[in-house]
Amino acid sequence: MSTLLSREYVRHFEASRAQVWEALADTRRYNEAVGLPKHDIREELQADGSVRFFAMAKIGFVTLHWEDIPQEWSAGNWFRHRRLFLKGPLKQLNVHVRFEDAPNSEGCIVHYRTDIEPRNLIGSILARKVIFPVTERNFDRVSDWVEEWAKKQTETPYPTEPTELGTAHNQRLDTAMIRLDASRYSHGLGRRLADWLLSAQEIDLMHIRPLRLARQWEADERHVIELCLEAVKSGLLESRWDLLCPRCKGAKLSESSLDELPQGAHCTSCNISYDRDFARNVELTFQPAAGIRKVVHGEFCLFGPMSTPHVRLQLRVTPGGTETIDVGLVPGSYRIRTLEPGPECILDYSGGSFPALSIREDEITGEPSDVAPGSVMLLNRTNRPRVVIIEARDWAEDALTAHRVTTLQAFRHLFAEDVLRGGDEVGIAHITLMFTDLSGSTALYEKIGDAPAYGLVREHFDFLTRIVREHDGGVVKTIGDAVMAAFTEPESGVRAALAIREHVLAFNRDHHENPIGLKLGLHAGPSIAVTLNGRLDYFGGTVNMAARLQGEAGPGEIVISETIAGDLAAAEILKSKWLEEDRRAIRGFKDPVTFRRLPPEDTALKPE
Repeated sequence: MSTLLSREYVRHFEASRAQVWEALADTRRYNEAVGLPKHDIREELQADGSVRFFAMAKIGFVTLHWEDIPQEWSAGNWFRHRRLFLKGPLKQLNVHVRFEDAPNSEGCIVHYRTDIEPRNLIGSILARKVIFPVTERNFDRVSDWVEEWAKKQTETPYPTEPTELGTAHNQRLDTAMIRLDASRYSHGLGRRLADWLLSAQEIDLMHIRPLRLARQWEADERHVIELCLEAVKSGLLESRWDLLCPRCKGAKLSESSLDELPQGAHCTSCNISYDRDFARNVELTFQPAAGIRKVVHGEFCLFGPMSTPHVRLQLRVTPGGTETIDVGLVPGSYRIRTLEPGPECILDYSGGSFPALSIREDEITGEPSDVAPGSVMLLNRTNRPRVVIIEARDWAEDALTAHRVTTLQAFRHLFAEDVLRGGDEVGIAHITLMFTDLSGSTALYEKIGDAPAYGLVREHFDFLTRIVREHDGGVVKTIGDAVMAAFTEPESGVRAALAIREHVLAFNRDHHENPIGLKLGLHAGPSIAVTLNGRLDYFGGTVNMAARLQGEAGPGEIVISETIAGDLAAAEILKSKWLEEDRRAIRGFKDPVTFRRLPPEDTALKPE
């Protein structure tokens, strides 16, 4: 009969508990930093709908096979992980890491315990002579790094040495940098990106997310997005479209272009099939070009706490079992679900005792409880183990959705060929559309002649495109003197419309003899993305309404829908503006439409 061997290592950190948790609970980075190999994960669906995870890795000439038990944790408090080996000298290896505030100190104490069950004498020797000593050295080494990082002596708790490139790779890098630095989309960040690609951990490079990078660099989000897009064209990065599971957020399918992305997928982990939606589950990510730095895909750890920092609790509860655990939950909105396929619910917590969570096969409900504030009681009312997950809903995701990136002017400029298959379409839950039209252009051509008038029209197109880009939008198409532009948020569309009107005022001061009148209309709502004339385009009722509202505008006016006016961020921008309410029958719509009109500010303009 085998014996469980245990070793515990204790470290007193000067750094705060939150800082130490952020570093040590990032188990993927930890494992990479200490030299553990990547491993492949195979998901095996069970008869009851749950999933088992099997892994394989090579260490030298030895191939290890094990079952990975999903990690459990209470955020900021503890995490634990189990590996059950299918063969070899070990039966199982468990890690349990516990965090507590240091008494009478601003620091914290970490207890790092490793449990090993050998299968035979060789396993016992391996545990005592190799695994335990190596684990202790690794923990001490990482702990020193964390302390240095907490004191701001290093940029990351896991320092790396820059990758040494060969001659061919250096030449490719130099060529890519020349192209990138010459682009208007690099924003002076090209060298920083290149240096980061050569020094970052591999875990950062498998899915490069521009929004996360912008936050780390304290840089403008649009600038970093444009940088990454241009870096693909320059040969520094490669891009791919990921189709995410809406439940677990895992990328179940990845393709290099939109026209290869299927209309839906099946998530084995959650046992659900789902459709694609540009706004919800299609993400654009990047990785280094293979000719610059090759990244081998694989996992350093499964389901680590900092892989999903919005998950406050992930805990296995036995069939019919009850667990009460301190999570440190603060007031807010939480989604309750299980790791296994099953129901979910939303709970809004205002403080006091958190509702007891009753897990059944067909529902999750909250019941009255008297647990201490911040703690939670879990009741598994089923006849099988369930891994219960509590996740905060206010967490800001770093996903660069297809919805957002395809509305950007830089994407439409650089990736005009990245379109959907002919006849294909994809839903977009919410998009903001703006239509503009140049009034009196025919009279302008007659008054000053074709060439001068065309020059003014082209100038108007140029500043429209520039302003739309500066406000995180993109010009979808031009129709004669009209422009259709798209934005992710109503706020961006409103800011762009106001900036355009201000520019027209300045334009007319410079061309007072030949002023132009611009009519603008904005609306937001669901839409369908399609490919038309080789470009991404939008169709549906939202498009029609935005176009009709532009038709209701006079020269210098901005007409916005009730949807735009009712958006909180847009309303905040418009609160100092005088908006006239109007209601009219509009062609193509059964009932009269209520909208808001922002009168012109340019006194030089006359109604048509």
